[in-house]
Parts: sequence; C-alpha cells; structure tokens
Amino acid sequence: MAQVNMIKLECSECKRVNYFSRKNKRTSKDRLQLQKYCKYCKKHTPHKETK
Repeated sequence: MAQVNMIKLECSECKRVNYFSRKNKRTSKDRLQLQKYCKYCKKHTPHKETK
C-alpha cells in the first residue's frame, strides 16, 4: 500500500501556511516546493513543504 500523506505548504516570504496537498512519501523523498499565490503577500511566491 502506498504511503500518501497530507503535507502543509508554507509561504517562503510571510511564513504562513496557505495550502494543503497530498504526497506519496515513498516515491518523492525530498521536500516539495511550488510557486503558489499567497493571499497575505498578494503575489505569487515559492511555497515550501513543512512538517
């Protein structure tokens, strides 16, 4: 059975958690980083995976 868990995506500028996503931890071991819109910064910023 695949180990798919929920992860939090945090804005790299204001450090607020804005998004939640799913990730298969067996296939992708490294931390996820996506370009997403932050409603607090009001612009697109890199969002990094947190614990």
